[in-house]
Amino acid sequence: MTIPVIDVFAGPGGLNEGFSSIADDAGLQRFSTVASFEMDPWACETLRLRATFRSLRAAADGMPRAYVDLLMGRISLPEFFARDEVEIHAKEAFAEVQQLELGEATRKQSDDVIRQRLAGELQNWVLIGGPPCQAYSLAGRSRRAGDPSFKDDHKHILYREYLNIIAKFEPAVFVMENVKGMLSSQHEGGPIFGRIKEDLEAPRVGLRYELRSLVVPRAAADLTPSDFVIRAEEHGIPQRRHRVILLGIREDLAARQSAVLQKQSPVSLRSAIGDLPAVRSRLSPLSSDSPSAWHEARLVAAALAEAQSPHATSIPRFQGARWLDYRPRLDGELGEWLVDRSLDGVSLHEARRHMRGDLERYAYLSYMAGQGSFPKVMDLPSHLAPNHRNASRADAPFADRFRVQPWDSPSTTVVSHIAKDGHYYIHPDPLQMRSLTVREAARLQTFPDNYLFVGNRTQQYHQVGNAVPPLLARKIGEIVHALIDGEPAPLGKLSPAS
Repeated sequence: MTIPVIDVFAGPGGLNEGFSSIADDAGLQRFSTVASFEMDPWACETLRLRATFRSLRAAADGMPRAYVDLLMGRISLPEFFARDEVEIHAKEAFAEVQQLELGEATRKQSDDVIRQRLAGELQNWVLIGGPPCQAYSLAGRSRRAGDPSFKDDHKHILYREYLNIIAKFEPAVFVMENVKGMLSSQHEGGPIFGRIKEDLEAPRVGLRYELRSLVVPRAAADLTPSDFVIRAEEHGIPQRRHRVILLGIREDLAARQSAVLQKQSPVSLRSAIGDLPAVRSRLSPLSSDSPSAWHEARLVAAALAEAQSPHATSIPRFQGARWLDYRPRLDGELGEWLVDRSLDGVSLHEARRHMRGDLERYAYLSYMAGQGSFPKVMDLPSHLAPNHRNASRADAPFADRFRVQPWDSPSTTVVSHIAKDGHYYIHPDPLQMRSLTVREAARLQTFPDNYLFVGNRTQQYHQVGNAVPPLLARKIGEIVHALIDGEPAPLGKLSPAS
């Protein structure tokens, strides 16, 4: 049985990708996303493209030639959709993906779409997604401290749209994701998490759900708020990403046991991106860019870090095209998930431009990280200090605004701020002296290499940072499928949560 999925606040499709990737031994999909709702136009384009690709690949029983041409930049997105072999699959994808800002004003429209797309399957279907998290995040609350309009931010209560869908259409299971800050966020004088939990447990009179943890094998009544936090790095994701994820089970299914995610050894940044080809960024402004000027900046950084001076022959090539030929060398679970063996290269592995001062800081900090030292902004040599009045103060705000991602441990959390600058996402190789590419960030989020993000580079970064890691979503989807359709292990036989 293929289980229908409705994906709300879908972003570029991280949860969607994980659930859609699960198939039985005969290749039949366990889940089928019948509708995705997202307000960002570029994320919607990405969702439509991915939905088209899934359908096209299934029909072609292999990698579609038209999609390879798109990945390699041989054809544009409109040209891809205009191909005869693509058109029928694109039509369904465009019906699946709805560009819509969920809210009271659009509720009737979204309800009508859900009713139509479920096509009468109102018993065993799954709702996935998470309301936008800016109002709950610690950074968001910090930025708006003292703002009297903050308590009225509609993002505090967007979960009500999620709740409305549950109350009207009664999914068998729902998976709701949000930031860890939701546990401590206050709204109208009380903790918002308690309010959300109570609402989700009883969306309306006569309808109840049991909320379970995906990491703690404990009865629902005994769970604490922190038991709903999933630490992605403990489950095979090469990124320290901590999120609240709620598993809701309709009352008539609550007698069924559910498994928890198995713990795994940490996966390092090197294991995720270390095999990608070295690329060099360009200097900004472009009028000052040249390999020699770029190399001079690297020499300055090496001297300040008292490191061996790099040779000019080690300058990585500038990658200005969307496609870069290379043979991946990843292995293990992550390699199997990320790498498409039918491809001889990788897309979106192009470094952004940096000002010379940032290049020197990046290289210096990468050299220092290789020596086991991680200077704060006030500890930088005077030549590299940012041109801000308070940069050298001991209490300087955002003292860790420049952060090298370490080779031998999971990365820090990839968030949408990566779209604004690369300061928090410095590549650990000082010979490259740059921030992470879109493809590197996507790998840390566990998007497969054949996943193409639509839009310019800023829009691509933004989408990557706003997603749920698809590999984590797949593991959650396997638990959900066993709960609905299989024979989950009893609590006594679950994998230990610690």
